[in-house]
Amino acid sequence: MARSSTSRAPRPAYRCGECGWQTTKWVGRCGECQAWGTVEEIGAGRASSVVTAARPVSQPATPIDQVSVEAARAEPTGISELDRVLGGGLVPGAVVLVAGEPGVGKSTLLLEAAAQRARSGGKSLYLSGEESAAQIRLRAERIDALAPRLFLAAETDLGAVLSHIDDVRPDLIVLDSVQTVASAEVDGAPGGVTQVREVAGALIRVAKERNIATLVVGHVTKDGSIAGPRALEHLVDVVLHFEGERHSRLRMVRAVKNRYGPTDEVGCFDFADGGLESLPDPSGLFLTRRGAPVSGSCVTATVEGKRPLLAEVQALVAASSLATPRRATSGLDSSRLAMILAVLERRAGVSIGRQDVYAATVGGVRLREPASDLAVALAIASADVLQPLPVNLIAVGEVGLGGDIRRVTGIQRRLSEAFRLGFTYALVPLDGGPGPEGMEVRQVAHIGAALDAAARLGKVVALRRSPQ
Repeated sequence: MARSSTSRAPRPAYRCGECGWQTTKWVGRCGECQAWGTVEEIGAGRASSVVTAARPVSQPATPIDQVSVEAARAEPTGISELDRVLGGGLVPGAVVLVAGEPGVGKSTLLLEAAAQRARSGGKSLYLSGEESAAQIRLRAERIDALAPRLFLAAETDLGAVLSHIDDVRPDLIVLDSVQTVASAEVDGAPGGVTQVREVAGALIRVAKERNIATLVVGHVTKDGSIAGPRALEHLVDVVLHFEGERHSRLRMVRAVKNRYGPTDEVGCFDFADGGLESLPDPSGLFLTRRGAPVSGSCVTATVEGKRPLLAEVQALVAASSLATPRRATSGLDSSRLAMILAVLERRAGVSIGRQDVYAATVGGVRLREPASDLAVALAIASADVLQPLPVNLIAVGEVGLGGDIRRVTGIQRRLSEAFRLGFTYALVPLDGGPGPEGMEVRQVAHIGAALDAAARLGKVVALRRSPQ
């Protein structure tokens, strides 16, 4: 007897809490992001034969050359470095996700942005699920962010948040943070996949329907990625990462995703007692002002986004009392330092194998790109022989395992920034191009040639010892 072809029985569905990947059966490891223990049951999936019918449209389709762009014009926030990263300012209706480590200054930055919008004639609504209105008021007094048209509310219920938006009718919304708000209509704890998706979806609908610029704070995980479902980053228009060492004054904002502007810009801020101050010229935080030259110090130029920044590398070489000499770094990659030490000893005759080597950057900046290799090598060689380098010397270049100095990108921009700050000598790789008028640029092909050229510029005997 033929079996009846009725609707299939419901099957359980499971979803990954990290990336949103779904499967019909439980597994211990996500098949998409490979995370362990993140797959949870979300209910029973069932087949459906419902066909969606056509409905009336809100407005007819328009030829692309007749679409008005006035509604998408960016409005400056009043914070120059934030505007630089956003591409000119906040677009009405845009939803911006700001993520960063706890205590890095996310709430301070967004409170200042809300106050600036309120002072410029707009109306801002700051919604907090982590602090009370009184706590936010105290911070606003400390950073001078009080404004009559800035409204505060402490809410953790999505319905109450939407009611505040209806009552205030703001031009700018700040939600701190999306993981602390929950909807009573959806199951799950605050910060869970379902709740975060529902809260973000509701805020995005309101922002798009009423053309309200919205800034949302997002938590990060231990590895620095944004907590919650990966779909959250796809839903918003802009994703900003707020970075900075806890013991450093420098804070940087990078755009990971930006539908309205570039993603290669970096905003720099000085985190002081009075709040965050824009740093149009942040190189001063990374350079030591001294009258006389000191051994073991060299300046390099790194590029953050499109912006060249000057940073100082310091090194100290001392006799070791240990069987295995110590290698310590701060602001530099330890494996990169080990490679540079091996190249110095093998290719340039700098004998430091039995000595302790300490290398650090000034101001807490982290040098990640290989363009700083030459400056690190010169600083170590200078510290080894206790001979200072010229205070107006800058070194840019990647050091290869064969001792060759390789080209890096943006050399002209780096040299122009160095010359603007008073540096008149530069060591660069071959084919680095001419420098600014008034700067003496010497091209070097090998680490040994770079040490000899720096010794001549510094009028010292030598920066390296003869091989044993």
